[in-house]
Amino acid sequence: MLNRVILIGRLTKDPELRYTPNGIAVASFTLAVNRPFNNQQGEQEADFIPIVVWRKQAENCANYIGKGSLVAVEGRIQTRTYDGKDGQRRYVTEVIADNVRFLDKRGSTSAQDFSSVGSEVDLADEEIPF
Repeated sequence: MLNRVILIGRLTKDPELRYTPNGIAVASFTLAVNRPFNNQQGEQEADFIPIVVWRKQAENCANYIGKGSLVAVEGRIQTRTYDGKDGQRRYVTEVIADNVRFLDKRGSTSAQDFSSVGSEVDLADEEIPF
């Protein structure tokens, strides 16, 4: 079986960085990915995909990318459920990123290439604590 996804898109807002009770960094953001076709009105539509990044790469995302940044995300799709405050069961589908590549620079920080800031990590056994 195979669960693999590669996306290229732009962040809709700055990454949100949190830490688990054990001190593990986790960042989340939404990636806007354009569809490869236009709708009936001739406009291009986009999908808004939630992304979760762990550990050092989560901290790097929070430090080096922000709203509008172009990134490539490689990871796996995960679905989870939780009970809402109203007692209804909620379903969440998100991409758990193994690797995030920064495809453009944030602002005009320097001539440094941020395209591979961060490390690739295997998150196959991670569980989302929230």
